[in-house]
Amino acid sequence: MSKKLLSLVVSVFNEEEALPLFYREAGKILRDCGWEYEILFVNDGSADRSREILSGLAASDPRVKTVRFSRNFGHEAAMIAGIDFASGDAVICMDADLQHPPSCIPAMLKLFDEGYEVISMVRTANRSAGLLKNITSSGFYAVINSLSGRNFEKNASDFFGVSGRAAEILRQNYRERVRFLRGYVQSIGFRSAVLTYEAADRAAGHSKYSLKKLFRFSMNTIVSFSDLPLRLGIYAGVISGFLGLVLLIYSVAVKLRNGAPDGYTTIIVLLCFMFAVLFFLIGIIGEYIGVLFQEVKGRPIYLVEETENLDYRSSRTRQKSAESKNS
Repeated sequence: MSKKLLSLVVSVFNEEEALPLFYREAGKILRDCGWEYEILFVNDGSADRSREILSGLAASDPRVKTVRFSRNFGHEAAMIAGIDFASGDAVICMDADLQHPPSCIPAMLKLFDEGYEVISMVRTANRSAGLLKNITSSGFYAVINSLSGRNFEKNASDFFGVSGRAAEILRQNYRERVRFLRGYVQSIGFRSAVLTYEAADRAAGHSKYSLKKLFRFSMNTIVSFSDLPLRLGIYAGVISGFLGLVLLIYSVAVKLRNGAPDGYTTIIVLLCFMFAVLFFLIGIIGEYIGVLFQEVKGRPIYLVEETENLDYRSSRTRQKSAESKNS
């Protein structure tokens, strides 16, 4: 009986120092895991020596396969590309910086052997992220859970595993240009499990996610999974109407008691408040229109410049099939 095949998808962006360490560490784990395996590195437009290092690994080990983008398309696009090119019975996505511990892979494979099809990895601690990022991460999940009506695992990461069947669903049906992949993974259903891990220190380099990028990512996620912000206009209208009624009653009462009231301050405060609410709602609508604009244009999620140890044409045919289905 042939062994099952694991596709390990690794997103890479300027990780020249970490790549040899990751390959060595992951290789030790994978050789003893009881599965056949391929390591699929997706080079997301790195500007350092990552390309040369990956080419060297692919030349010396046929199980190492590489996909190089024509430019930087972002971490989410890299993971989608890895899933598109993966051919395994199970797919595990992780980063190359070793903050996602390869030592967790055997436990994930055990769950796949038990029939689980979606495995979410939940981070219990991330000391290297700093206090601010840990607070904002917890706050993000609290907000998205309350707005979307779904119950995403708090502190779930882009370290996850899916079965071949679940991976095919992601290829065929989740092709948005603005996306939240770990949310899609948790929302497709099937038999699911959760494993916890403690994020290790980065093997080398520094985080590529600035607070600005995290804020942009958070906004895109909210827009992708919830239409509640669009209904804020209704709630704001009801609240404003109620406050207007209270102000009307107050003004009439003051006029009957003391004559015409001095309303200059009240008018200025009311105008400032109403315009603030108005511009806030316009901004929310603009975010949704921006996402719709991205989707309507239908531009590629990523562009591949070259691959190594991969049949690019067969994978491209599969990708075109998925995109034509959703066009």
